[in-house]
Amino acid sequence: MSHRTRQKVSFAVAVFIILGLSLSLYSTPQLLYAQADGSDVSKRRAELEAELAELEAEITVQQALVGSKQRERVSIERDVAILNAKIDRARLEIRARDLSIEKLDSEIRGKENTIGGLNEKLDRQRESLAQLIRKTNEIDDFTIIEIVLANENISEFFSDLDSFDVIKRSLNESFYEIAQTKGYTQEQKEALEGKQSEELELRGLQELQKRKIEVQENEKQEILDITKGVEAAYQQVLKSKQKSAAEIRATLFVLRGSAAIPFDRALTYANEVSVLTGVRPAFILGVIAEESNLGENVGTGNWKTDMHPTRDQPIFEDITNRLGLDPDLMPVSKKPWYGWGGAMGPAQFIPSTWILYEDRIGRVSGQVPPSPWDPRTAFIASGLLLSDNGADRGGYYNERLAALRYFAGWRNAEKPSYAFYGDEVMELAEKYQGLIDILAQS
Repeated sequence: MSHRTRQKVSFAVAVFIILGLSLSLYSTPQLLYAQADGSDVSKRRAELEAELAELEAEITVQQALVGSKQRERVSIERDVAILNAKIDRARLEIRARDLSIEKLDSEIRGKENTIGGLNEKLDRQRESLAQLIRKTNEIDDFTIIEIVLANENISEFFSDLDSFDVIKRSLNESFYEIAQTKGYTQEQKEALEGKQSEELELRGLQELQKRKIEVQENEKQEILDITKGVEAAYQQVLKSKQKSAAEIRATLFVLRGSAAIPFDRALTYANEVSVLTGVRPAFILGVIAEESNLGENVGTGNWKTDMHPTRDQPIFEDITNRLGLDPDLMPVSKKPWYGWGGAMGPAQFIPSTWILYEDRIGRVSGQVPPSPWDPRTAFIASGLLLSDNGADRGGYYNERLAALRYFAGWRNAEKPSYAFYGDEVMELAEKYQGLIDILAQS
């Protein structure tokens, strides 16, 4: 066998080694993800989901207990039982949220493993591609005449041509595979970022829930300290706390990002919005009050540091410019440690949501352009969004769901982790309905 023939035989062997390497590297990104998501991770995830289901069932029991107790005659026993049930429910929700965070941690680790595996695969594919390119260059160094003369028979010549063809196809496949793997790696990275944002948001909600428990514990202790457990004393305390219609009207209604207004005026706005949207006045008051109760960062943010830089800052600057306001002086919510701030006024709209409703708010309010910091306009904005969220249908379920959509968006509204917001809004709505009823009787 001639030297040139031996060289071509060696070359053919190298070709098939490379092809074998390429085939061994070939596995779909989805298959690689399945391999990274090992049996231990899947098992732990299943355990967490089972434990979450049990906790959610217990939370439902506590919710039902609160509802049944609220229908009983007012007494120390009843009110302490309600507070205990609320505290137990809040603690269960915190535990459930802890499990959700742990489950997210598990998913995040799985995605990180997947990304690591995909990056390793990309490195192997690039090396394989480099080898194929080097061999292709070797092929290109041969002329057709040299290839024919190097072969001792015609069948070997066509066999070599087939090998060349296979290498060319393998190159195309390798280019495609690298592009596909890079695309899937990017998808996994974006999914990972979404999971991490959700985890941070849940951790922030934990702090809100813990503060709520402290308030409820203090409220319960206050009842017991004042009455020493004596029913007659408790009834006397309740009687002394009942407000007259005049006191209710004069009570200040706290607004987030704006000055407080008398309750009587807040109710006037809520009634006006109710006629326009079909949303119950007490429920509107409950939502706006809950927005003011969510934290101490009320109106203490700055749009340049606390607001999403590309989604909201340009819109905020446009809104304030058209209102003739200095954006640096307008109160917005401070960025919490787990996400972006920048919500405006009592209704707490972020600029990118406000701009979607601006024309409707302007038509209904008669204020063009409408201001998120004007109390009446904020009530109208809140009512329009709540109506779009389904609150105009009325009833406990529809109102609570609308509140959750207001807070967490439609995608997250029915997640147990956000349930506390809907529960607290409905409790506030019940409180304000009681005040409205007193005013109606005066």
